[in-house]
Amino acid sequence: MLARLRIFTFMTLIFLLQGCGYNTLQSTDEKIKAAWAEVLNQYQRRADLIPNLVNTVKGYAAHEKEVLTEVTNARARVGAIQATPELIDDPAAFQKFTAAQQAMSSALSRLLVVAEKYPDLKADNLYRDLLAQLEGTENRIAVARNRYIKAVQEYNLVVRKFPTNLTAMLFGFTVKPTFSVANEQQLAKPPQVDFNLAPAPSGQ
Repeated sequence: MLARLRIFTFMTLIFLLQGCGYNTLQSTDEKIKAAWAEVLNQYQRRADLIPNLVNTVKGYAAHEKEVLTEVTNARARVGAIQATPELIDDPAAFQKFTAAQQAMSSALSRLLVVAEKYPDLKADNLYRDLLAQLEGTENRIAVARNRYIKAVQEYNLVVRKFPTNLTAMLFGFTVKPTFSVANEQQLAKPPQVDFNLAPAPSGQ
């Protein structure tokens, strides 16, 4: 009799957990982790390209020290933040990471604008290959970021709506941070590369 009671209690518990959204919380949480891992992967890919890009530009535009230093420093700030899956559980750390990536995007854009002034650099095969890789990476970042935003949207809805919000509170599920509208507008804008600009006058 006791054994049957235990089995009944166990089955009832399983039924209640399924009905109150516990499984949905778990699955949507896993989606966020997977989406965030891809965001980090693409940001890391971009960071890995930066040193080669900076060195290539430096060979042609060594006197553009301020811009080159800015890009190098921005990459260092990004690297100083430990990009882990736990970032999505800490809104403050998430915001800090996002700000660092935004600064990296801004510095990189300025570097590419400066590089346009050098016709010989634009004709360099290594530089063109790096730009192609960088543009591809920026597109991948945008796709990965959008997938993360959608995954967070789905998860946060489950956490907030009734009755699954009761299960969320019971098991410690809380809302996850996402990119703000301002972040999204800035970060979704890839560096502009225009090879049709007129060559700068000699002496620049």
